[in-house]
Amino acid sequence: MTKGTTSFGERHTKTHTICPRCGRRSFHNQKKTCGQCGYPAAKTRKYNWSVKGKRRKTTGTGRMKYLKTLTRRFKNGFRENTAPKPRVAATSA
Repeated sequence: MTKGTTSFGERHTKTHTICPRCGRRSFHNQKKTCGQCGYPAAKTRKYNWSVKGKRRKTTGTGRMKYLKTLTRRFKNGFRENTAPKPRVAATSA
């Protein structure tokens, strides 16, 4: 009975599959939890001891479909369904 090289050849079952939330191969089959994002927990897994890991997953690394227009809309008071004020032509001196 060896516990080294010959035993590793018999390992052909997968412990981790693709996670439904983050898409990485970190979803543990028996535990039913993701080692990367913490799915099915409501909050995404992040720790202060991994600064680079937080940087990869933080706001601004994705599309930001909603947030990218928010500052402009806030600046204009969240106005909607209004026509812009007519521009006055600049007179040349």
